[in-house]
Amino acid sequence: MDEIHADHAEPELSEGAREELMDMCEQQFALLEKLQNEIILCEPDFSENPQEQSVNWLLATQAELEQWQTMEPRLLAQNSEVLLKAGKEEMLKLCSELELVLACAEAKRDKLKETKKLEQKWLEEKRQVINAVTDHAKLIQENNETLSEHSVLQDTKDKIQKMKVYQERLMESMGEILEKHVPPPRDDLSANKKKNIPEESNENLITLSEILELLMNKFLNTPHDPYVTIDSTFWPPYIEILLRHGIAVRHHENNFKIRLENFF
Repeated sequence: MDEIHADHAEPELSEGAREELMDMCEQQFALLEKLQNEIILCEPDFSENPQEQSVNWLLATQAELEQWQTMEPRLLAQNSEVLLKAGKEEMLKLCSELELVLACAEAKRDKLKETKKLEQKWLEEKRQVINAVTDHAKLIQENNETLSEHSVLQDTKDKIQKMKVYQERLMESMGEILEKHVPPPRDDLSANKKKNIPEESNENLITLSEILELLMNKFLNTPHDPYVTIDSTFWPPYIEILLRHGIAVRHHENNFKIRLENFF
């Protein structure tokens, strides 16, 4: 590149080359002047049909274009000194343009390097964030599994305890209601004396609450066989109360078996 600029400082063209260029310029100017005069003197031939006139102009333009395409290019000058001078100028101009392109390419390359560096830094940060989030998610999942198992177990225990307390309250409430409204078998001793029933048979009878508890336990523990066999400890009036009010039902084949009615 420095050599080309050094050559550009060489002496100007010789007198002969200069005269040849001047003659060529005068010829071209004369040709241009002639063409200009012809254009000025040429009056436009207006046609009554604008569409036809446009078609004619188009055909003329196409013919001129074809003529120019068939023409062979010729040198501006025959003098080698002129051609060398013109070539050097074109080379200098081309070198200047290439230098500009190179500078733009280098600037774009530097910009891309900077962008790549920023993108790599951003990518590394995102990877670190993803790794941290993944580890945190795994830790949370492990903690949740541990807490879930413990919480389910504790919740089940709490529910069982609440059900036990609730069952005890129900049993106490039922016992109080039965004690208040349903007479125990031992209170009917006078009636048994009138019927000549021994006292010891009344002492073995169980209360209505005990009968209900037996029925419920049998129903819950062995749902496939919920029947309880009636023996001498069951006071018949109690059995009649349970059957009449739909609390218990008899076995369809054995009248000495009863079960708790299914209320579900």
